[in-house]
Amino acid sequence: MASFSFGSGNTAKLARLPLYGLGRLVTLVVPRGNRWVFGCGAGIADGPLEAWREATSRGVDAVWLTTSDDEARDAERLGIATLPKFSWRGFWATARARVAVVAFGFGDVNPYAVTGAFVAQLWHGIPLKRIGLDAPEVSRSSFLPNSRLVRGLLRWMYRRSAQRIGVIPAASHLVRGRLESAFGISHEKVAVVGEPRVDVLSRGDAASRRAEAQALVASLVPALSSGRRLVLYAPTWRNGDPDPGVPSPDEWDRLLGLLERHDAALVVRSHRLGEGEYVPPAATDRVAMLGAGLLADINRALPVFDAIVTDYSSLAFDASLVPLPAFFLAPDLDEYARRRGFYGVYADVAGDDVARSWSELIPELDEALGDPDALARRTERARALSARVHDFDDGHNTRRVIDEVFARIGKARG
Repeated sequence: MASFSFGSGNTAKLARLPLYGLGRLVTLVVPRGNRWVFGCGAGIADGPLEAWREATSRGVDAVWLTTSDDEARDAERLGIATLPKFSWRGFWATARARVAVVAFGFGDVNPYAVTGAFVAQLWHGIPLKRIGLDAPEVSRSSFLPNSRLVRGLLRWMYRRSAQRIGVIPAASHLVRGRLESAFGISHEKVAVVGEPRVDVLSRGDAASRRAEAQALVASLVPALSSGRRLVLYAPTWRNGDPDPGVPSPDEWDRLLGLLERHDAALVVRSHRLGEGEYVPPAATDRVAMLGAGLLADINRALPVFDAIVTDYSSLAFDASLVPLPAFFLAPDLDEYARRRGFYGVYADVAGDDVARSWSELIPELDEALGDPDALARRTERARALSARVHDFDDGHNTRRVIDEVFARIGKARG
């Protein structure tokens, strides 16, 4: 079920403008200390978790700002000190922080007290679909939705707030340009040092990464410990609209037949902001859910999969580091391109054989799972994609990012 849209989110942001104003008055007079605050819209995960480990290993005094009791418990299991984000203590920690580390937006920490901190915006994936100022969706509001004045105000707020970013890491110079445009920030604020969130896909060797991912997935979904081949299906968020990728009853029958023939299972990873109803018409152990509530950071599990099916998700770029053979299912390609748009040409990433339905995709999957050469060709396409968008695959992106933060705040490297 959809749980968020830009329209509702932007309306709520407009309603909170007085709180942002009050917070700004506090940050004008409260001096910053040396502590860092961390937060992440996806939970205790993603780039901020990698950055936490690297920064605290160098002696940084830090606290993680949590939104829920579940997040606090997850952090406690990892030995991470926390404060409730929207408590007075969370506000004060952010107001006093020297550095704020986020991955989605200033709302990852206490958003009313960010001004004045050095913000390390780690973002959460290489953009394929347009984001930020490049995407009209970002300035939609359910309050006076047709008002050019409201949309202009929202774009002004977005651009102005983005100027608080101290540094944002990019995977490559190609990606650097996209981030500069999306956030409306200067060239100097984007550092081509690699993304911390994908270090887990480059550390160690391929066999050990796969073994660790296999153990992780089996611990979360015991039914996936049988040694079957695993296909990950990861559709992206539709801004609150229904997910058009749910198979029809006939497509479910054909898909389950495919999985039986190749002794495989389909693992569905819906976007954390809106999950589709991926329920087969009959009970089966060939389809499993691995949502964000079960595993916040899917990158940790990617090496266990044999292939990935997605549409416009940045996960296609992450998976290319494995590399995973990729298949693209885009039922709403024309409409999505019109409303959201892409960086570059979609076919440059997805190829010329993009499926518009499961009926078109199933024969492609059938061929690849049954023919090692066909699967190898898909793997080479993934490897070529990775070479285009990732300048680093040494597992040290996080180290370079923390070095960059230290350099920019005038602190010697730890």
